Amino acid sequence: MKALARLASFDAVLAAAALALMLALPLVEIVLRPLFGVGIANAPSFVQHAGLVLAMFGALVAERGNHLTSLGAGFAAARDARLRRWAGRYARAGSAVLCGMLAQASATFVLAEMEMPRDIAHGIVGWWFMLAMPLGFLLLGARFGWRLEADLPWRIAALLALPALGWLFAQQYDGEMLALWPFAIGLLLLLLCGGPVFTVLGGLALALFWSEGQPLAAVPLSHYQITVNPSLPALPLFTLAGLVFARTGAAARLGALFTALFGGGVLGTALAAAVLCSCFTALTGGSGVTILALGGLLLPLLMKAGFPERRGIGLVTSASALGVLLAPSVPLIMYAIIARVPINTMFLAGILPALVMIFFLLVVGGFLRRGEQTVVAPPSRPDFAAARRAAWAAKWEILAPVVAVGSLVGGFATPTESAALTAAYALLTQSLLHREIDFRGVLRALVDCAQVIGGIMLILGMALGLTNFLVDAGIPDRAIDWVQSVLPNKWTFLIALNLFLLLAGALMEIYAAIVVLVPLLLPIALAYGIDPVHFGIIFLANLELAYLTPPSGMNLYFSSAMFGKSLREVAVSVLPAALAIFLGVLTISLLPFLSTLLPELVLGFQAR
Repeated sequence: MKALARLASFDAVLAAAALALMLALPLVEIVLRPLFGVGIANAPSFVQHAGLVLAMFGALVAERGNHLTSLGAGFAAARDARLRRWAGRYARAGSAVLCGMLAQASATFVLAEMEMPRDIAHGIVGWWFMLAMPLGFLLLGARFGWRLEADLPWRIAALLALPALGWLFAQQYDGEMLALWPFAIGLLLLLLCGGPVFTVLGGLALALFWSEGQPLAAVPLSHYQITVNPSLPALPLFTLAGLVFARTGAAARLGALFTALFGGGVLGTALAAAVLCSCFTALTGGSGVTILALGGLLLPLLMKAGFPERRGIGLVTSASALGVLLAPSVPLIMYAIIARVPINTMFLAGILPALVMIFFLLVVGGFLRRGEQTVVAPPSRPDFAAARRAAWAAKWEILAPVVAVGSLVGGFATPTESAALTAAYALLTQSLLHREIDFRGVLRALVDCAQVIGGIMLILGMALGLTNFLVDAGIPDRAIDWVQSVLPNKWTFLIALNLFLLLAGALMEIYAAIVVLVPLLLPIALAYGIDPVHFGIIFLANLELAYLTPPSGMNLYFSSAMFGKSLREVAVSVLPAALAIFLGVLTISLLPFLSTLLPELVLGFQAR
């Protein structure tokens, strides 16, 4: 059994090794360039192709831990035991067949690349890395099949037969024209039964290409294109830095600093909680991580200051969503990549809107009103002596955003190098200076980062395949004509855009929403004269709100688990905050200078 366990964990070893390579090469480049005037030949290309290995084998790690993103359990969580059982079986069987189809399409793509191989460097050709796609999809399909039944003979039959069925179907009908509606019905049922989001998006992309009789290899081509995007390695590296900070005492040190800085009582504690949650989400890359890391620290402080438990839960849950607009948040980087906007521009653009959102949360959301609190402890003024001591204790965490943003905005590093610097900084400060994470903990952080990023990158790749089909079909051009005929001016469009994004964010996973909707909506926004930076802030602000909106509002689920409350109780507690944040989103939409002022000032000054 130990041998089988080691064999099953080979995916974690490969994914962690790929991530370690993505971390090491940019750091070596940074050292070599000043010394010798040149770095490693084609190092960025190596890093990008290592991202493809990370995506596929990280997804396998995520599947093994049941962490592949789905819209929700749906029928798999029904009260009727028989319906639950059959929904789970359909989700796993359908996912196994679709993975077989994606594996066959990937193999076709790799074979085409083998006919005209492209040398990356030092005799290493690109298709060696591309083999990770068909192999990864086949292994994912086999694992879905393995989970289908409990009995060993049936398990073996399912893991072999279901991916093979998908492979043979795709091979037989590749390039032929098939009806769309049977696939659409099957995929909708798969989504409702709790199937992973990437299988639904990938299946829909395959179905659309089938409906036009086009080659299926276009889907893995899209997956390859986005995983080897020059800026994409910044995502796993910033995520790694955030995971390291989240697993040490960084949260407690920052919490001590902010509570001393803002003082006690209703005003100080609410301000400290909102600012701390927002900054920690930006640093760690996940609002759910913030709830888990800070919830147990902040809720007792809020209740001691006089907040009822429900109000305290509402503040922590909602404030944890507001870091999306602050650097170096992963969605902020993802939008910059998809919209082809400089990452440093988006880092600057998010600062003022983030402050606006915090203002609306606290003031309009009513968290600063004293009348609703039952005073337990007298308010205290800011303690600057304690703040200085706390700042010294948290100095390495305070400097982390300076390393991330300063190296990029200052032009000293590329996005990938800035992310590598930040990840290395987190590892060194937390392991050598604070001594709170050992070598085993570093390895665990590498594997967990691969697990998180693998699932995300699969969603991104499949979503891009769907988006590319829609763009090639001229959907954005038709949408521009239709929207302009219905909405006569920019302001009505902005209101309609916010309402649409609110609905879409409630139904879609955040990264899929960025990849699918940005290429479709950005051309429409440009047609109305909206700056792409301003549009990006509007888009991401709405996705912040989506963290609090069922059924995809992930903060609700994290808070429910963290605080031991029902989903309904948590949803009720965040309702005033969600309304306040929506008003903040509208304000950001109607005042574009909030998004464009800092980039124009800072980047304009640098250009002089």
